This record gives sequence, C-alpha cells and structure tokens, in this order.
Amino acid sequence: MGNPKAFLEVHRQEAGYRPIHDRIHDFGEVEQTLNTHQRREQASRCMDCGIPFCHWACPLGNKAPEWNDALYKGDWELAYKLLSSTNPFPEFTGRICPALCEKACVLNRFNHEPTTNREDECAIIEGAFREGYIQPRTDIVRNGKKVAVVGAGPAGLACADALNQMGYSVTVIEKNEAAGGLLRYGIPNFKLNKTIIDRRLRMMEQEGIGFRYGEEADTAALMSLAQQYDSVVVATGTPMARDLKAPGRELNGVHFALELLSQQNRVLAGLELSKDQRITANGKNVLVIGGGDTGSDCIGTAHRQGCRSVTQIEIMPKPVEGPDDPQNPWPNWPRTLKTTSSHEEGCTRRWNINTLEFIGENGHLTGVKVQEIDWQPNPAGGRPVMVEKGEPEIIKAELCLLAMGFLKPEHPQYPDNVFLCGDAANGASLVVRAMASGIGTARKVNDYLSK
Repeated sequence: MGNPKAFLEVHRQEAGYRPIHDRIHDFGEVEQTLNTHQRREQASRCMDCGIPFCHWACPLGNKAPEWNDALYKGDWELAYKLLSSTNPFPEFTGRICPALCEKACVLNRFNHEPTTNREDECAIIEGAFREGYIQPRTDIVRNGKKVAVVGAGPAGLACADALNQMGYSVTVIEKNEAAGGLLRYGIPNFKLNKTIIDRRLRMMEQEGIGFRYGEEADTAALMSLAQQYDSVVVATGTPMARDLKAPGRELNGVHFALELLSQQNRVLAGLELSKDQRITANGKNVLVIGGGDTGSDCIGTAHRQGCRSVTQIEIMPKPVEGPDDPQNPWPNWPRTLKTTSSHEEGCTRRWNINTLEFIGENGHLTGVKVQEIDWQPNPAGGRPVMVEKGEPEIIKAELCLLAMGFLKPEHPQYPDNVFLCGDAANGASLVVRAMASGIGTARKVNDYLSK
C-alpha cells in the first residue's frame, strides 16, 4: 500500500465516455482513458484491505490490491504479471466486465467511491502490450495428449489457453467464421473493438493452439470427437434466445436482439448484404423488449444506425435507484437501476410492461400492443402474481428487438472424457464467470487425464 492516505485524499475519477454528439455517428469504442499520472493516482486509492472483498467477489479471484499497488508504484511489468496470473484476457474484462469487485470494494461501502479496478486492469494490459511485456510462450513442453474445445467464446478460449499452458495439444472448433463467441458477435464494437480479440487470437495461435472454423458440432460430431481426442470440452454457450410467442410474432420487423447485433458486427467486418437481408433501425421507431445489457446494446446500435426513436420496456418492476440495494447489501452485488452509455444517448425506459400483440400492415410491423401490469404477492407463496393494471396501449414501432435472455441448453449423456463449461454448463451469465468456468474446467480435464 504505497500511499496509505490516498483513499482519503484522492476521489474516484472515471475515464468517462466520448461526447454523445460525437460517438453516436460511429462504432468506435465509447470509453476514454486517463493519462498515466491519473491512472496511477486511481490505483493508489486501493486500501489493501485486510479482507479483500474485491478478491472474494471476482469469479477469477483477481488480486486487485497487489496489482493496483504495483501500478501506483510505476512497475507496470509486475502489475501485468500479477494481473495475468489469474486473468487470461484482461483486455476483455477491462472493457466489458460489470466489475463485481468494485461493488464489493470497502470504499464502496465507505463512501460509494470504489477503486477503479476495471479501468486499471485495462490500462495494465494495454500497457503490457504496448511495452512488449506480452510475448508468445515458446517453451511449452507437450505431454502428448490432445484436447478438442468446441466453442470459441470466452469460456472456450480461457479453457483452451489454460490447457495449452499445461502442455496439451489443443484444437478449438468453432461454428462461426471467426473466434470470440458473443465477444465478437454479440457485444457491439463501441464496447469492444474486434481488433482486441484478433490480437489475442494471434498470440494463442503462436503459442500452438489450433483453430478450425465453420464446423457445426452436433451430438454425433461430439461423440466422434470424444473418440478422436483424449478429452473434449463443450463450450457452445447458450445459443437459444428466449422467444415471445405473442400474436403477430411472424411480422417482418420482429427480431431477436442477436440477429441485429451479430449482423451489424459482421457488416463492420466487411460482410456485404442486400437491402432485403439487412436488419436496420435507420429511420424507424424501435422497441426493445428486455431491460438487460443485451437490450442496452440494441439501443446503442439503433442510434448508430440512425433510428427515429428508441423505447425499452421490461416486464419486471423498476430496480431501486441509488447506490444501495436493501435486498442485497454490501458486499453483494446490488440490483439497482443501471444506466449505460447507450441509455444516455437517448431512450424512453418503462417497467412493469407486458407485451400482448405485434401489430402490422401488409406483413410489416407497425406497432406493439402492451399493457401496464403489477406484481402482487402470491397467496400460495413463490413467484409473485402478475395482474393487469392499466389499459392496453400501442407503442409505435417498425422494428422490435427481443432481448429477454437465453435458455439454458440441455445436453445428452456424454462419455466420461467430455466436459461442459461456461454458459453451456451453467446457463447465460457474465463473461468473467465464463472465463472462470473455462479455467476451472481445464483443471478438471487435467485431473481426469492425469489419473
């Protein structure tokens, strides 16, 4: 703890975002960076607590007090080594992680000004790439065993990286044309530029990991892989989005959120589409159904495509406002109202709204009939009961995006040498949890193959 008074003398300073009038016209990353002096000042605020709740809250077990101290002292190489000892891809989490560690920070309990761990780790990893501290390992001793990882999302990549470092010959099999999973095809470029993913993939390839693209691995293919490899890891995520079976669902203009997000990312990567194939919010009133991060990403994308207006509705009640959640007190994650950079760009937000029907003309969406509802205690206990409250109304919309989460996949009985990890095993969750699951699964594979 280089400066024991910093948490009292230095206030939390976030890098902030590019001006709205500037950023909504492109897909460049919206988040800015602090200069080196400011970043070291922010790192100095870490109190090096006797009980580091940040470490407890992080699924990866990141050692924030240690690498913040090294960053404050200007030892960027040591900071990188400490950070990478638990986190294989800080360049991803440093941009998109909700920072569970910051909500558990003692300073968050003390004055709601936690240490800027997420931004600090992003600064550390970018500094490490810039200074050449990160080099591909060429001294990995192979153990003669082969592992196939099916799925190249954050869980699969983390698992492949860990197994490769252990000496296994790893092949990653991915159904899409490039690796990254939702990092590439779900998260917009304005939150995570895809060159960041490509930079890491080049490093992994140089370290000996093989990638095969455009291969769909169904159950039969997985069973075949289990015979060809010493072990197989299934990291295929949660591909099934939750649908909304309301009348009019078939209308042109009603899409799953990922249809828009993945297509837009592919267009930015050079994909050419006809006018009929293109899903766009240009000149349209947009309705987003679902109040989570995917819905927020749709809002930001709609603005950049030139929408006329955006409305976001959520069937659940409005979260509590302010920094504290009485139902989830510190150091737990507070389920409070979250306002993202996309919300700041303009959006009407409504809660306790149920969708009744999609309305259209000549096969095209023109509006969505909704109704305000209320949630009342269930006399029998369990989930509250939804009751009608207001009169039905129609929200004008030519494009409706369904962002209501994903369904946990079901799997058949696999052979003993097949392992599940990430969202494929646990259902939809955070990127940081997927990475932690990937690393944990790599250890299980190693234990199994070491018997």
